[in-house]
Amino acid sequence: MTATAAPTTLLNVTTSGSLVTGTEVAITSRQFSYTIDEPPALGGTDKGANPVEHLLAALASCTVISYQVWSDKLGLRLDGVDVELDGDLDLAGFLGTDESVRPGFQGINLTVRLRGPESEADYRRLEQEVAAHCPVLDNLTHGVPVTTTVEVPAA
Repeated sequence: MTATAAPTTLLNVTTSGSLVTGTEVAITSRQFSYTIDEPPALGGTDKGANPVEHLLAALASCTVISYQVWSDKLGLRLDGVDVELDGDLDLAGFLGTDESVRPGFQGINLTVRLRGPESEADYRRLEQEVAAHCPVLDNLTHGVPVTTTVEVPAA
């Protein structure tokens, strides 16, 4: 796979979500639909992975894709990429029981396992390119401005 894009190319990505019931949310991204829900311990019915699991899934998949794209760009053979992620989330932040606790992950651990015939130096160069160009990793490590508009019904 060879990805090409002009430096000025802007891709607008949209996703929409609607409350179904309780904590179940129907999500649409392009032609894809999926369900996000919480486990019973958090008041859900476990009909899908929860939002923070999707965040980890986004980082996992973007990391794997970035390794594939950049191995092609660098002319390196890559026989496989496996990733494992985990993170600690203190629910006191989300539930508002301790205002000193962040509602998000305290940190995320990402382990990448590469398979292929190239030298360690080549794969370290690949690692640097992925770290510099993975969009989800960039959003998580450098932040991205979020503009929120809340529309409420007229009284």
